[in-house]
Amino acid sequence: MNPYVGLVSSLRAAWLTGKTRAAEHRVSQLEALRRFLDEKKQPILDAMASDMRKPSFEVELSEIILVKNEINYALNNLSSWMKDEFVEKNLVTQLDTAFIRKEPYGVVLIIGPWNYPLNLILVPLVGVIAAGNCVIIKPSEICSSTEKLLAETLPSYLDNDCFAVVTGGPAETTQLLENKFDYIFFTGMSQMPRGTDWLSPVVQTDSATSLSAYAQT
Repeated sequence: MNPYVGLVSSLRAAWLTGKTRAAEHRVSQLEALRRFLDEKKQPILDAMASDMRKPSFEVELSEIILVKNEINYALNNLSSWMKDEFVEKNLVTQLDTAFIRKEPYGVVLIIGPWNYPLNLILVPLVGVIAAGNCVIIKPSEICSSTEKLLAETLPSYLDNDCFAVVTGGPAETTQLLENKFDYIFFTGMSQMPRGTDWLSPVVQTDSATSLSAYAQT
C-alpha cells in the first residue's frame, strides 16, 4: 500500500469542497506565507548557514526577498487574475455570453532542489495558492536543516486541509509520484524521477535555467 494515498486523497477531498477557490482563502494563505518568512527569518538564515554556509545577505536576497516579492505581486493582482475574461463573439455565438474562466488544476506536487531550497519551493507555492489549488511540497533532503524547518514550522501557518509537507529522499519521491497529481513542479536533474502511470502537466527547470531567470528579474 502506497503510504501517501491517504494524504493525496484527503487533499483532493478538500479541494473538491471548493474552499480553495474563494478569494478570501487564497489571500489568507498568501498572507500567512508572508508571515512565515517574517517570523522565521532567523531560523531560515540559520538553516541555510548549516546546510550550505550561505551568507545571510545572500539568503535574504535570493531566498526571502524574492519570495516576498512574488507574494506581494500575487496579492496585488489576484482580484484581476480571478475575473472572467470576456472575448469577442462570432456570428454563431452572438446570443451567448462568451468568456474565459480560469480554473484551478486540483492537487499539485512541488519537488524542490538543493541549490535554492526555499526559493524554488515557495515561489511555485505562491502561484499554486493564488490559483486555488491544494498542494504537497517535497523539499530537498540534501538540505536537511531547511527541510526540517519547512516540515516543522510551515504547516502551522497554512491550512492543513489543503497543504502538506513530505520529507525524504528518492524513494519517497518515487512513492509520491505513484499517486495522481493534477500538476507537478520540479526543479533538478534533467530526467524527472519516475514512478507513475498518470499523465500530469509538469513544469521542469534545471539549475542553469533558474539562475538565468532570476538574473534577469
